[in-house]
Amino acid sequence: MLLHLRSRLLNPSFFSVLNASSRPTPPFSLSFRASISQKPNSHYTSASKSSRPAPLSEAAQFVRTVLFVPPGVDPDEVTDDMVLPGSNIVIGPYAGDAKIKEVDFVKSSNRPKDCPKDDRPEFAMLGRSNVGKSSLINFLVRKKDVALTSKNQAKVENPYGMDEENFANAPESARMDWSSFTKGYFLNRETLVSVLLLIDASVPPQKIDLDCANWLGRNNIPMTFVFTKCDKMKGGKGRRPDQNIQDFQELIRENYRQHPPWIMTSSVTGLGRDELLLHMSQLRNYWDNE
Repeated sequence: MLLHLRSRLLNPSFFSVLNASSRPTPPFSLSFRASISQKPNSHYTSASKSSRPAPLSEAAQFVRTVLFVPPGVDPDEVTDDMVLPGSNIVIGPYAGDAKIKEVDFVKSSNRPKDCPKDDRPEFAMLGRSNVGKSSLINFLVRKKDVALTSKNQAKVENPYGMDEENFANAPESARMDWSSFTKGYFLNRETLVSVLLLIDASVPPQKIDLDCANWLGRNNIPMTFVFTKCDKMKGGKGRRPDQNIQDFQELIRENYRQHPPWIMTSSVTGLGRDELLLHMSQLRNYWDNE
């Protein structure tokens, strides 16, 4: 069954993820904080110290390098119907209630110590200017103007520590020199379950997105790539979103042994909404139970 899944994911028209098993081992693996880390697979731990693990089959290599296998799932038991459409995310036993019942604005904070202290699990949404952060929030909660889009907002403070206009026009060195608030939040926030790193699929890979992903990876901060605007192709002659996503994934694999979870979305067509919420639910529920 995984052969069918592999061909489906490798098909460029279906937002491909390529098999990374033939590439040199990159610098670091996909890692999660202790609360949602993947446990070592005991199946490949030999009782004899002198014996070597059996070589992995092509299907097993595919599962371990291309798919995101959540806690509670044996990689050897993954089937194609366990993978969310339009993603590399395997659904496991912790996936549950993915409905948003109520939305409230709690507070705006510019210092980590001023952030809410109710110990609820948190997801941080991160992305450059005009990537679709506000649209994704409204899309997920199915309410208009919960978050103002750029055409309606005068000024929006964002997690980078500067307003949208300044961030978009800042020099590259300033963009990655994040404020103490941003670094402090991501590095020390104990209730942070995962970062949703938004990537605009309608344009080619951007260096700042890759730098951000690598910074999160180096600091062992869990993330999910959320590809936005998957319904668009700018200019009519540009590359298709699936081609841009493939290019981005190729670059990411230079720094990851395992590919982080990714999912494609469109706030216009509704693509990926339920799947993203289901993915978030399994991470949240695992965090709650640890």
